Amino acid sequence: MTIQQRKSYLIQVGAFLSQFKSSGIEKRLDLACNDPFFDQMLEQIDMAVHYNGWFTRENVLFSLEEWDKALSEENLEKWLKSYNFQEESKTVGLVMAGNVPLVGFHDFISVLLSGHKVLVKLSSNDKKLLPILANYLVSINPEFSDKIEFTDGRMNNFDAIIATGSNNTARYFEYYFRNKPSIIRKNRNSVAILTGNETQEELKLLAEDIFRYFGLGCRNVSKLYVPQDYNFDSFFNAVLPWAHLMDHAKYANNYDYNKAVYLMSEFKLLDNGFLILKEDPGFGSPIATLFYERYTNKDALLETLQAERENLQCVVSQDLMESEVSYGATQHPKLWEYADNVDTLTFLQNL
Repeated sequence: MTIQQRKSYLIQVGAFLSQFKSSGIEKRLDLACNDPFFDQMLEQIDMAVHYNGWFTRENVLFSLEEWDKALSEENLEKWLKSYNFQEESKTVGLVMAGNVPLVGFHDFISVLLSGHKVLVKLSSNDKKLLPILANYLVSINPEFSDKIEFTDGRMNNFDAIIATGSNNTARYFEYYFRNKPSIIRKNRNSVAILTGNETQEELKLLAEDIFRYFGLGCRNVSKLYVPQDYNFDSFFNAVLPWAHLMDHAKYANNYDYNKAVYLMSEFKLLDNGFLILKEDPGFGSPIATLFYERYTNKDALLETLQAERENLQCVVSQDLMESEVSYGATQHPKLWEYADNVDTLTFLQNL
């Protein structure tokens, strides 16, 4: 297959995903090999929460819809235009995370687009969705059957590895895969810088950055930087539409637990009944908690964040720094916005 052919098949995957939207699910009659895979995906959308309590129908549909948007011909052309791939014969192992639905799909399509073979070890938290899309690819072009393999056991016979995990598992990955070309991803968090001049609309967009996927993604904002005299009233008003998260038992349990722990430790908290704000120098706040830190000098803050860039995935702000992410955009990454700012396709091209 040429790169243009591989791209065309991914566009068909995007068309398949276009049937599953938060606004409604509607089966298309113009798609090849659609019937069995439509039914499988429909079943998994409803069943996902039983395998992973965080994978609500709303969040699974959100993920599928985002991938539908991403896999357009225009986006794929823009992403791939600066690379030169041939048909390759290397096997690339993927060790995937499972914190949000289809979190490893970008690595999966990157390997296939590069012409390599992919050997996938799925997270136990996200084992159902990706195989459906892989089987759909094989159904529309059987050549993919020699390009895609899944394994539950020990990974063998691979030439390079892309592995995602916690800081602890990353140390294991770095040792275990030390003799292979690799991309090893560790814990990262995202932060937002507020100035106090944000509109209610901007703060509502920020709420999406905080609460989507219950805050479990590395692109979710887990900490705010606010001016010394910042008043949180406008922020709390803007995030009120997300109060429904307390209807989700796992989120509510985390809220209750973290609040109890903080109160017993006599930490000073701000609380609106579904989100705890805790002043803390760290980046990674627990579920239902958002850390915040006050600043007095904007330039000094930007220097601090620059020094911490290896620990940060996104910095959300408005006209403060070159690599900032706009309010509401963290959960809508473009294909060319790589995790950890590591160009996956260049890595694959150079194997």
